[in-house]
Amino acid sequence: MPLTVLLAAGAANNDRYGPHIATALAGAGIAATLTDQAAPETVDYIVYAPSSPLQDFTPYRNAKAVLNLWAGVERITGNPTLTQPLCRMVDPGLTEGMVEWVVGHTMRHHIGIDRYTVAPDRTWNHDCPPLARDRKVAMLGIGALGETCARALKALNFHVEGWSRGPKSLPGLVTHQGQDGLKAALSGADFVVTLLPKTPDTENTINAETIGWMKRGAVILNPGRGALIDDEALLAALDSGQIGHATLDVFRVEPLPQDHPFWAHPRVTVTPHIAADTRPDTSAEVVAENIRRGEAGEPLLHLVDRVRGY
Repeated sequence: MPLTVLLAAGAANNDRYGPHIATALAGAGIAATLTDQAAPETVDYIVYAPSSPLQDFTPYRNAKAVLNLWAGVERITGNPTLTQPLCRMVDPGLTEGMVEWVVGHTMRHHIGIDRYTVAPDRTWNHDCPPLARDRKVAMLGIGALGETCARALKALNFHVEGWSRGPKSLPGLVTHQGQDGLKAALSGADFVVTLLPKTPDTENTINAETIGWMKRGAVILNPGRGALIDDEALLAALDSGQIGHATLDVFRVEPLPQDHPFWAHPRVTVTPHIAADTRPDTSAEVVAENIRRGEAGEPLLHLVDRVRGY
């Protein structure tokens, strides 16, 4: 008997992702009916986005797992009706996009591209930038995305140091943990990349105190979560020159309000949450693999720890 897979990601996402998921399920040899309408007691798996109208999971008592289409799960982990296993999305296509954004903007600031593309007075500025080996990058968050970005920057010869809240050792990378480790990672950093999840413990990781630990003129790149940064502290640091530039892809309110000071600040670059998006084709393969694993009795990929929140 075919499985029933409920696609509960909202109408637009259902249309965008549905055909790819159906193709991936068929390619994996999984007999399944993919639908956006089903009697709750018949549903075996739920493919989900937090913006979905589905917010009460109580009727889906037979569902074996909820498979989130996004990497972020902070909008669903606190749902008291969710008792099914929850898996977040770790999408190879999303990871590639994140690496390209982080490396691209790090190189932009490292080489000083803005100095040469914005020169209305036609000044011949012959100052050469340092080499990558003379620049320190602090990678805050060394999960799947952070580690991959860290290794890509290290391959370009940057001095990369990673930080995580709990103990984590990654071969070939310098890593720090805890509050003391955060200060060590940020001290002397030329570039700070924030790729932490949003949890009560990570909110405002970048604040007036931690900004003070960075090298004067450091650049902050935030493609992680808007709440990781204290906006007022960042604006003050930009105005004082403690932070030389901030390139921001995520914000506390999205779309970023038209009157937000980030838009007009000369030392801020705003990108509209494009650093890493779930790709329909590659994410569909992850969904199909997790359903295959569930049916084979194998451990699910990217299972969320409800206590940690990711």
